[in-house]
Amino acid sequence: MAFTPSKDYKRREREQKKLDKRIAREAARDEKIAEQRIAEEAAAEEAVKKSEADHQAKLEADFEAELEAERKAQEGK
Repeated sequence: MAFTPSKDYKRREREQKKLDKRIAREAARDEKIAEQRIAEEAAAEEAVKKSEADHQAKLEADFEAELEAERKAQEGK
């Protein structure tokens, strides 16, 4: 005689499949959020580096301008 699985068994199997899918979706969502957070941190870090480089370049340009002004003042005397 053949054995037929009970309805409870089938229901538990369906529920387990749903649970597995939900867990997989949540894991994918969490991974995506983590990747976005890493990308944002990298972008912020890059922005800080660029800002520092721009600031340093401005300081150097100001210094060169002052130096040139001093040279012209020395030549004018």
